[in-house]
Amino acid sequence: MSIYDTLNPEQKRAVQHDKGPLLLLAGAGSGKTRVLTHRIAYLIEERGVNPWNILAITFTNKAAREMRERVDKIVGYGSENIWVSTFHSTCVRILRRFIDTIGYSRSFTIYDTEDQKTLMRDICKYLHIDTKKINERAILSALSKAKDELISPEDYERSAGGDYIKSRYAKAYIEYQKRLKASNALDFDDLIYKTVELFQKNKEALVYFQNRFRYIMVDEYQDTNTAQFQLVHLLSSGVNEQGEREYNLCVVGDDDQSIYKFRGANIQNILNFEKAFPNTEVIKLEQNYRSTKNILNTANEVICNNIGRKEKSLWTDNEEGEPVHFTQFDNDYEEADAITAEIKRLVESGEANYNDFAILYRTNAQSRLFEEKIVLRDIPYRIIGGQNFYQRKEVKDILAYLKTINNGQDDIAVKRIINVPRRGIGLTTTDRVNDFALQNDISFYEALTMAEHIPTLGRTASKITPFVSLIEGLKSRLNQEGYSLSELIDDILDATGYLRELEKEGSDEAMDRIGNIDELVNKLVAYEENAVEEPTLSGFLEEVALVADIDNLDEENDHIVLMTLHSAKGLEFPYVYICGMEEGIFPGYMALHADNPQEEIEEERRLCYVGITRAMKRLSLSAAKQRMLRGETQFNRPSRFIQEIPRYLLKITTPTPKRFTSSFNNRNSFNRNSLTMGNDIFDKPTPTTYKPYLTPEPRHFEGANMGTLDYDIGDTVKHVKFGEGIVTNITKGGRDYEVTVEFPNYGVKKLLSTFAKLVKVN
Repeated sequence: MSIYDTLNPEQKRAVQHDKGPLLLLAGAGSGKTRVLTHRIAYLIEERGVNPWNILAITFTNKAAREMRERVDKIVGYGSENIWVSTFHSTCVRILRRFIDTIGYSRSFTIYDTEDQKTLMRDICKYLHIDTKKINERAILSALSKAKDELISPEDYERSAGGDYIKSRYAKAYIEYQKRLKASNALDFDDLIYKTVELFQKNKEALVYFQNRFRYIMVDEYQDTNTAQFQLVHLLSSGVNEQGEREYNLCVVGDDDQSIYKFRGANIQNILNFEKAFPNTEVIKLEQNYRSTKNILNTANEVICNNIGRKEKSLWTDNEEGEPVHFTQFDNDYEEADAITAEIKRLVESGEANYNDFAILYRTNAQSRLFEEKIVLRDIPYRIIGGQNFYQRKEVKDILAYLKTINNGQDDIAVKRIINVPRRGIGLTTTDRVNDFALQNDISFYEALTMAEHIPTLGRTASKITPFVSLIEGLKSRLNQEGYSLSELIDDILDATGYLRELEKEGSDEAMDRIGNIDELVNKLVAYEENAVEEPTLSGFLEEVALVADIDNLDEENDHIVLMTLHSAKGLEFPYVYICGMEEGIFPGYMALHADNPQEEIEEERRLCYVGITRAMKRLSLSAAKQRMLRGETQFNRPSRFIQEIPRYLLKITTPTPKRFTSSFNNRNSFNRNSLTMGNDIFDKPTPTTYKPYLTPEPRHFEGANMGTLDYDIGDTVKHVKFGEGIVTNITKGGRDYEVTVEFPNYGVKKLLSTFAKLVKVN
């Protein structure tokens, strides 16, 4: 039996399409990676296409690895000549070959987010931009959007007109790009932007890669921005032997899963694909192999409310499955407590393993309560979206040494390590060297090599010379034949004494940092052992720079995963919990009050659709009647996305009442009995800000003649913020009583009676 006989009819049509543009509208869980890998095999085996002429582009390293493994398995011999990589990795490979034709060295450095912030801080200081009024992050965000739209610094400045803020952004943009080039560095947006610039300026480079890549496949096409669209359009615009443009371009995507507008993704790229590429064949992959019928029906019912989409509907041959669960809790503490308790119970009963579970939320801030409850229940977990391994101080320090050795023009890297470990080179000395470098239009490191000739340094120049000698010595060793990268990192650690200082410190934190350095060494050794081409320092730094946090998710480890809905895209779990399903949370407040709320809410609805379709076996949705946000208690009605799900698809459950729960007056509370299969609960407007009870005026105490309290130890009292709790102790002070209260959702609090305004609950 042929491998193509295992495909469904639509998948087979897509695999066998071999000429002209192809748009695959691939719904969640519809086997799109399988289609792409089989299509590559079909082109090679049945159409005689040279593997050298095939390019497959993904958005994440994880997706690229999975596709590479499948391609290698199906294609076998010759598969190593197929480019399977992310947009950014593809552009790096192109730039390493031709970037010298647009004024950069091929050994360029890639700046991460922290490097960008450091550079922008220096620029704001140089341009006298008040960062209290114009934040560095806001400037970097504006610059990123400009690059996504292929707007040059000069064009951006011309468009600023009389807008003061935009004109300051423009000045910063010009200086930012100038300094990046002086440091022979690119940021992530530049990797795409500069590749497009290269192709526009260097026809030879463009024709070379057009001839190289006769067949191009792009995954997750709905997430492309303008720059990525232009890159794909340029690469696929080559002509055949008859001088005709064939556009042998296959893009795979789902407009219903376009959720990265905030990163510059342009949904119009997929919605208008047929206009950009004439004679496009459109094939819909709607059969889902992941989820139950009930989960898919729920997803379809939600997403059909969007107007800006291509018509399609997921279906499956899988079982009907459980109804989707929806629970509305009294507050966010109960929500976190109940979900983590249920996970613990399911695992202890043998029904599931921890790695079967994912808790998804709209914002990172929602993870705190879950993390607290998880720790209390001793549940193994991992939060996706925490600090990336490569952003830890000790790791960045060692990487900065490697970057300096690889590219001395990288001012950010050199400045980071000039006094790490301490060499007595302070900020004043660094500023004087930096001023000299700017005045003479040279790099910071080059200025360091001339320290003895910088008049403002005086005797501190002698402290700089050993650092320069260290770097030059390591550079010369790297050029020796047979000298490995693992030897280089060992020499850095030995020569700098970095590890010795941490060992001397001896604290738990220092031991953790040593462990992180050891892990970096492991990574470098693994790179040397597994590199397809000859391992180089540039290659290692490039691989590290392109790693995303989600790429490190080990799905085999037995722990639950907590992450935002954005991070969950591309993943699947048997059990999925989506929490915080409330108006103002999801969809968020910003979407509800945007200039174009319809467009923003449709993006939020797509995000909800993505979350729902992550679930394979069971999906649980939850909301809270009250939630603490920015120090204030808010009351939000259930999300409109819950209302869009027909009641026959939902199993609505009422949480088990706790001994102590916050009770509110009738006009500010939901009626627990209304949480039924009807629609009552969804139709009742509720206040969005907390209004406390009116309480008696505080008693006045004078010295020892303090008045009596109307509650005693053991009584249940109510606090305006913490709800109800039990008084466990009362102590007389000089002018007030100190009341100790145990609140079920907030723990033990010690309060002064005058200010606490506690009211006894009868």
